[in-house]
Amino acid sequence: MDFIWESITEELKKWLVGGIMEQLSGMFDAVNRQVGDVAAQVGTSPADFSPRIFLMIQNISESVIIPIAGIILTIIACYELIQMIIEHNNLANFDTWIFFKWVFKTFVAVMLITNCFNITMAVFDVSQHVISGAGGLVAGSTAIDGSALETLEETLMGMGIGPLIGLFLQSFLLNITMWALSIIIFIIVYGRMIEIYLVVSLAPIPFSTFGNREQSQMGQNYLRSLLALGFQGFLILVCVGIYAVLIQGISFSGDVIASIWGVVGYTVLLCFTLFKTGSLAKGVFSAH
Repeated sequence: MDFIWESITEELKKWLVGGIMEQLSGMFDAVNRQVGDVAAQVGTSPADFSPRIFLMIQNISESVIIPIAGIILTIIACYELIQMIIEHNNLANFDTWIFFKWVFKTFVAVMLITNCFNITMAVFDVSQHVISGAGGLVAGSTAIDGSALETLEETLMGMGIGPLIGLFLQSFLLNITMWALSIIIFIIVYGRMIEIYLVVSLAPIPFSTFGNREQSQMGQNYLRSLLALGFQGFLILVCVGIYAVLIQGISFSGDVIASIWGVVGYTVLLCFTLFKTGSLAKGVFSAH
């Protein structure tokens, strides 16, 4: 009877150990892949990230949004001309040069609208140059080294059924957590680029407000938003650099499960800081 019980216990132990090792061995792959791609993705310009999407956004902006911006510019230009005339006491104190001033301001506003796509891309070219320069300074591998897990199997075989069941449940929870965190990192990085495409598609409308001092607050805030989106990539790169330093400081010795929970904690911290980069960049550039 004892022989049968020992055989059942041994088979159950082998099944639990096999399950734990299988879950732990592939646990870091998704996170390593997503975090490793972060630096490459944030260092890519909108035109290179997805040329087909970029071309579609450019066509929409030029064929659909620019005519709307032209109507807004016409209204603002007429309003600006009326304001100039009123300021000169309803033509009682009139100077013809104000018309030249109005024509020049309108000409500049038209040039801004027709070249708004090039201007917005220039903003991101500047931010990409900064990110590329920072990429060489923010060094360190973000890959989590799981080689110490190879020596874990012998230790697990010496444990009892109860502790193994607990470790199996923990490894299962860790596997799901790391998989969810890898999805969050993907959403944050790729979501930023989608946001860039959406903001750039409406560029002619805020650029059409630069013809009037009062209405130009919209255009100024839009430019600050572009700078915030561009330099958000720099903040994301810094977060990944900090994460790399923290991960390399973890030693997979002794209590391996505790070390893995430490890795999960650092990865959760990375996701939290990545979420904060958007609001932090907007706060630095005073963008709404």
